[in-house]
Amino acid sequence: MRMLDVVAGVLWRDGKYLAVRRPIGKPLEGWWEFPGGKVESGEDSQNALIRELREELDVETLASELWRTVEHTYAEKDMHVTMQVYHVRVFDGEPRPKEGQILLWVKPEQALDLDFLPADLPLVQELATARG
Repeated sequence: MRMLDVVAGVLWRDGKYLAVRRPIGKPLEGWWEFPGGKVESGEDSQNALIRELREELDVETLASELWRTVEHTYAEKDMHVTMQVYHVRVFDGEPRPKEGQILLWVKPEQALDLDFLPADLPLVQELATARG
């Protein structure tokens, strides 16, 4: 089984967070997710988050805090993912889809209507039920 270390950011603006739909032609295409990607060899998760958000969305992360670590196995892909998830409340730039993704700012309860990746879904549910 392939083991994968990834990072994801929950980017917040005006009570909404950014949902990203994976582009056609990519693994797990069409699913919604939190933006992020693979941690490279020798890279810590916070630096990986900064790099991934710059590469994917053309934004500079100015403040982030680790929120959760999620473990998920995609049996059909023979892949186990360890995901460090950060809240990103301060960033510079307007997110734009540099890799063909669809971007959508959603209220936490609205995100329940989107098909989020199985690894992300418990987080989406938690954010939808959180108060304040």
